[in-house]
Amino acid sequence: MHGLHLTADLYQCAGDRRYMLDADAIAALCRDQTLQAGLTLVDERWVKFPDYQGQPGGVTGTVLLAESHLAIHTWPETGHVTVDVYVCNFSADNSGRARDLLEGVIAAYAPGRVVRQHLMRGDMGPGAQAAPRPLHDSLADEGEWALEALTAHARFGWRATRREVLHTPFQQMELLHTPQFGKVLRLDGRFMTSEGEEFFYHEALVHPAALAHAAPRRALVLGGGDGGAAKELLRHACMEQVVVAELDEAVVQAARTHLHPVHAGAFDDPRLQLRIGDGMALVEEGAQRFDLVLMDLTDPDTPASPLYADAALDRMRGVLAPGGALVLHLGSPVFHGGQVAGLVASLRQRFAIVRCYGLYIPLYGAYWGLAVASDSLDATAVPPARLRHRLAEPGLQGLRYYNAEVHSALFALPNYYRDLVQPRGRIGEAVWRSA
Repeated sequence: MHGLHLTADLYQCAGDRRYMLDADAIAALCRDQTLQAGLTLVDERWVKFPDYQGQPGGVTGTVLLAESHLAIHTWPETGHVTVDVYVCNFSADNSGRARDLLEGVIAAYAPGRVVRQHLMRGDMGPGAQAAPRPLHDSLADEGEWALEALTAHARFGWRATRREVLHTPFQQMELLHTPQFGKVLRLDGRFMTSEGEEFFYHEALVHPAALAHAAPRRALVLGGGDGGAAKELLRHACMEQVVVAELDEAVVQAARTHLHPVHAGAFDDPRLQLRIGDGMALVEEGAQRFDLVLMDLTDPDTPASPLYADAALDRMRGVLAPGGALVLHLGSPVFHGGQVAGLVASLRQRFAIVRCYGLYIPLYGAYWGLAVASDSLDATAVPPARLRHRLAEPGLQGLRYYNAEVHSALFALPNYYRDLVQPRGRIGEAVWRSA
């Protein structure tokens, strides 16, 4: 029997005082959060301790779940609370529900500081073997693993020594402090960007199309609230205006405060225009034409999915200036084969030239696919001498991933990826849909 055990120690709690002192209020909070998380309440037991030496007594309680339990202990005299959530994953993976339950309870207490622990419980069946010793076991008490599922059968993650959580009007935003990549931004459980390796994604997203264009002057970034794509676009001396259309202002504020290595001050560049709100509303206005439109969004299977739909792609094509190009990421050809094939097929119905490319992105844990789509710009037809000449410009010095040789390598597709996206690539598509 495998399970997930989560604990959190909460300090300087500034939430509703009833959640420290009133057993009924705490019980109601836990029932509500349990239902919201999609877990099954079986029974509960709460104890209010008497006052002691002039200090109010705390509350201890347990909610019994069909999946296991939730436990809370409060120390009102110190503003300290401990929370314990355990779920088994016998009939289904309840890990996401456990995390939602824990974070919902934590948010109600509004702690000034949180220390989280994450423990995977082993097989407890009669024939169970001892769990293998984890790699780097000496780090086991130095944080928890932040995991992301690539598919129902594959997940990866990074160790986080600290995690800060903010529920915005649109999504759950987390700032993870990791030994590997420094600060990492995660949205709704998906890794977005990091201080240590953001250049893999942002340089590859921007420069292949920007350098294939003769002289891009105006660019639109849909999403991109971390500022990384804008930073790379503004390296080009010919760029006169970059519009960043970000739905969630909290992402921009978090990036400004915590992720300076990602944006490097791009938000303060006078050429950048920040538009908070629905990016498609800006597209539908149709008042401007752009040389480059970059879809720097969350994945197509997230709430951003309408922006990958056929109607949205049609509207984006409509705001491209002559010779302009649309750039987007497709997902992993290895893990999201059906999605990649479907997006490329949709692009080919709308654009005369669709060039797919890819690279390994460390934070995403996989080889990742991207595409440049245009009616006239061919990102694979740029002479190497021209690339080297452009890359010699002062603003483009210091790139950490992209260079003239890498440009060609990005578009050299492995056979399985080529089979997946070529017209009538049924064999490859069938193979990778099953991943």
